[in-house]
Amino acid sequence: MDMDDTEYNAPGMRFGSYYNKLCSLTPSDPSFKTEINLLLDELISENYSNSTTKDGDMQDVCRLLLKASQLIPFSLEHLVLKLCQLVIQLLNQLQVFLDAQSHNCIVSYYIQALHACSSWTHADILLALSLLVSGNVTNFQQHLPSLFDPKGILMTYSASSQPDLELRCAAIHCMASLCLGAPGQACLEQPYREICFRAFLQTLQSLKPQRAEELVFCTLVQNALKGMQHFLNGVKWKPQHGEDLGSLLAVLKKCMFHGLQGMPAEMPKVLYPAPLPQYDVPMTAPPKVSEETAPARSAGSKKKKPRGSAKKAETEGRRVEKKNTGDEPEKLRQGGCHGNLREDKDSWSLKPHHPQMLLGGNPFCQPSWRSSESEFSDTEGGFNAKLRLYQMRIRQGSLHCFLSLIKCVDKRLLFGYWSAFVPGAPSIGGPPSLSLLTVALKDPSPKVRAGSLQVLSAFLEGSRLFLSAAEDINTPRQAFTSFSATLAFSLRELHRSLLLALMAESSPQTLTQVIKCLAHLVCNTPYHRLQPGLLGPVWKQIQQYIRHRDVNVRVSSLTLLGTMVSAQAPLPEIQQLLEQPAKTAGNDAVGESMATCEEHMSHNWRQQQQQQQCCALEEARHHWLCGEEGVRWLLRLCVCLVTQPREGQTTRHEGSDDKNHLSPNLLEPPPVKLEALQVLAHLVKGYFSLLQDWLLELYQVSACCLREQDPSMQLHGTKLLEELGTAIIQQYRTAEKTKLVPLCKVIQFWSDVLSGPLTTALQNEQHPTLQTSACDTLSSILPQAFRMLQEKTQMLCVTVLLGLTYSDNSLVKAASVRALGVYILFPGLSEDVNFMVDSAGVIMTALEDHSPNVRAKAAWSLGNLTDAIIVNMECVTSDLLAELSSGLFLKLVKASIQAAKDKDRIKSNAVRALGNLLHLVQPHQLQEPGFEELLDRAMCVLVDTVQSDATMKVRWNACYALGNAFKNSALPLGTASWAAKAYTALSCAVVSCKNFKVRIKSAAALAMPSSRAQYGDACQFAQVWTATVTALENSTEGADFLEFRYHTSLCDQLCQTLLHLLCLCQPQDLQAVQGSVEVHSSLLTGFLVSYLEESVSAAGKGEQDDDDGSNSRLSHDRMKEMADAVSALKGLSEDHAEWSATSACVVIMFLDEVLRNHKQTNVTL
Repeated sequence: MDMDDTEYNAPGMRFGSYYNKLCSLTPSDPSFKTEINLLLDELISENYSNSTTKDGDMQDVCRLLLKASQLIPFSLEHLVLKLCQLVIQLLNQLQVFLDAQSHNCIVSYYIQALHACSSWTHADILLALSLLVSGNVTNFQQHLPSLFDPKGILMTYSASSQPDLELRCAAIHCMASLCLGAPGQACLEQPYREICFRAFLQTLQSLKPQRAEELVFCTLVQNALKGMQHFLNGVKWKPQHGEDLGSLLAVLKKCMFHGLQGMPAEMPKVLYPAPLPQYDVPMTAPPKVSEETAPARSAGSKKKKPRGSAKKAETEGRRVEKKNTGDEPEKLRQGGCHGNLREDKDSWSLKPHHPQMLLGGNPFCQPSWRSSESEFSDTEGGFNAKLRLYQMRIRQGSLHCFLSLIKCVDKRLLFGYWSAFVPGAPSIGGPPSLSLLTVALKDPSPKVRAGSLQVLSAFLEGSRLFLSAAEDINTPRQAFTSFSATLAFSLRELHRSLLLALMAESSPQTLTQVIKCLAHLVCNTPYHRLQPGLLGPVWKQIQQYIRHRDVNVRVSSLTLLGTMVSAQAPLPEIQQLLEQPAKTAGNDAVGESMATCEEHMSHNWRQQQQQQQCCALEEARHHWLCGEEGVRWLLRLCVCLVTQPREGQTTRHEGSDDKNHLSPNLLEPPPVKLEALQVLAHLVKGYFSLLQDWLLELYQVSACCLREQDPSMQLHGTKLLEELGTAIIQQYRTAEKTKLVPLCKVIQFWSDVLSGPLTTALQNEQHPTLQTSACDTLSSILPQAFRMLQEKTQMLCVTVLLGLTYSDNSLVKAASVRALGVYILFPGLSEDVNFMVDSAGVIMTALEDHSPNVRAKAAWSLGNLTDAIIVNMECVTSDLLAELSSGLFLKLVKASIQAAKDKDRIKSNAVRALGNLLHLVQPHQLQEPGFEELLDRAMCVLVDTVQSDATMKVRWNACYALGNAFKNSALPLGTASWAAKAYTALSCAVVSCKNFKVRIKSAAALAMPSSRAQYGDACQFAQVWTATVTALENSTEGADFLEFRYHTSLCDQLCQTLLHLLCLCQPQDLQAVQGSVEVHSSLLTGFLVSYLEESVSAAGKGEQDDDDGSNSRLSHDRMKEMADAVSALKGLSEDHAEWSATSACVVIMFLDEVLRNHKQTNVTL
């Protein structure tokens, strides 16, 4: 019975009875006022915090509120206020959602109450109304015109002229609720949004009235900031007026320092984009304490302990100041205070590790140590603590608003205000400017400090292009400071200030934000344009945080290390740090930890059967510790974090005799281990030459991860293997032979990998991402090493990849098809008939997959397949040629044509494959039924692609494909119907395309036919010649600035095409050639002389696809081209009619003039 009574007496079970009581009341009853007043008091006094509501209770609540709004007249204002209080309590504590009908009726009731009731009730009515409309503006649209009317209640009460701050605060709060909506969606229409924005901005710009209460004004500012944040979280904001962004940034900057001691009372109302700080008002000095009274107060008086919430508000984020001895300032000046940082774990974050950094730079960006005594010595400690809490919320709200502003405004606009929020060079004769780092170093609240660092991180994110202008290397002395030098100083000040914040911070949450901010800074700073020395202090300071007690701090520290070794790698400064000996400052603890753990090496593996791998890893670690050249401490650290127990933990379960079993609870948490593996991967990618001696030992680490049960650990283990394989391939491509990893060692590495747990990961269908990464690892095998592997190992790789192409997961299928595309280019496999045929079938099947990613990888592999066929065409067995000449070849052509009509990312490789296949067409294939039609379709696809508006990469590949097809003399290039279209498309591209690389490839394609007959009739030949001359004339016009780096290459290719055409010229072509030579004689002479002078063309260097050699001709080759052209023209002048001989002589005289100018130029030089 007691349980039943309890359940019945619960608030959720009694709403129905309350509703019945309301229904029994009538306004005409004399006791109506008393009864409904008691009923509302009873409802308000209920404790709803621990209650839960069901659907039936929700309906009862809706009916109850609706009935109450119908019964209570506006004349009973005190009952209207109680109903407001009840609505607020139910909506806040029970999270009640009113149905549409009840919501509309109650909102209408309060709108009418605003017009009918006295003004003293409006604040509570607006508060209840704001809760009703919060996130539910769609049911409120019909009331917006009356509220936002110039004389409406919201506009009247939110105006700066409103004397009642509580009414103004309620109106701003209601506007803020109206702006609240789902992220990326605007609840209000643009005119109303603009009104709210103006109201919020005007409120933030206004000063506190003289007689206003401080707490009420703080609440008003908080509501305005919250409303501005809701406004910015809606849709992408584009400032309507020129000063809107500057005005908003100015008030946000003012609010960032609200309530802090020593801050300026006035700040500029508008900020403008400028390279230097502006309008900063001198700071007001805090009240000084006399030297006589200060010691007496600290020695004789006791602090009053605040009670309740005041203590919580006062002690939040309080930094502990260690008392310094009298000789410590002298130690700072002498640089001798960083020797015992690890002896006292509580004080290391307060003592600067690099005191020389504290002596210079921005004096205002020093940590602000505050004594709690001065803040608690007042007699109204409770009020002051509450005031400081409200002021802290203003600063925190402004930073949250700033963060939303960064996300919704174009970064390019915000970078103009860089100097207003980032520390820079101190102004001459004045105090340093206020910045986000000032908040991070001075604010007493860790939440505010963390907020400022989050804003700075968001500001730095994506700033690489903007910061790339910074430079202070070899800058000449000038009468002014350049923008690049100013930006460079700002970056140096950022490094210095963040290091100060790192050493001064004691809150783990804020410390994590400091380290994350440093990572964003390192990621975007152009260190190759700055003087070295910025990364060294960061490198040394971050080492002591890797063993921090907080997991997030440890993870962020490793993230920072990974960013440092991956940013613009390889950097000389980082390489020098990596090459330091093991026993250096800051590394002793890591080395001692490794030495302590060395005796437990055999305990790393969790299962008894893994003892052999454990011994191998133990020997590897011993080698790292005892290396002749010293250890790479970062490598040792990451391996320890992945495989060793946490510092200070025992290596066995309590009461367990199993010496080979390591408790998972004693290992580092998974986030730390994963981040350590990422650091290893970055280290391998950027500085493999320093780690190549430990290639086999790194495999042991990866194998350890692959044996873990956690799929994330397995995934990062395969990623590490992939980076190792990619680094080996890159080294064999670029490095000197004496610096390469020995091939025998690479073979042993891959033999161990392919006989280890990687094969299990390849077959793990429960984790497709792991399978995908394992496929990528297989594709990173060095081709020279693959050929030397055992035959069964090679067959294992091929068989597994062919099988995975039939996977149901698109990621796995795409990765396996791509890996096959890599294997196709391996020397041994490209000669294997069965493998080539099987791969072709798999690729054609993948080209029909529903996933665009799979089709893109298949098109890339198809291009590699056709490349391999061309390269090995002479050495491939006759069986493969016969297979290609039959049905398989036709299927490949059809698949390429179909893929060339797909998306651009697929089309670019499809047209490349199609050009290769057309290059392989044999004369007997042209006689096969239906092949001529297929050839027409293929050529039309290439021509249409050249003339389309596709991406430049697609058009570039289409031009390359046409040139590849033109190499095949078996094609009817001079007589086919598609030939004229192909020449026309290439001629238009070489003359008018905006992209110079497309022009270069189209000009190269026009020079590919080896005989005059392939150019068709004289009209077609004249069109090609005229287009080439016009392209030379237009080579300096209408091009984008970035394209001019290819200008020389384009001119060289056009000159080579002209000489090639002259070599093939026939009598019927001479008239057109003579006319253009006479008209453009000086133009052509200048370009041809330059062409002959250059020994090697500068174009195409570093382009992977430029493998036809057209842009790297030596001088003697070019002179031979000129001589061949002159010889061919002389033959025409001797053996043909007089009119053709005359034209030939004119052209010969022109070429002779070119040669004379070339010789004169060489003599002058």
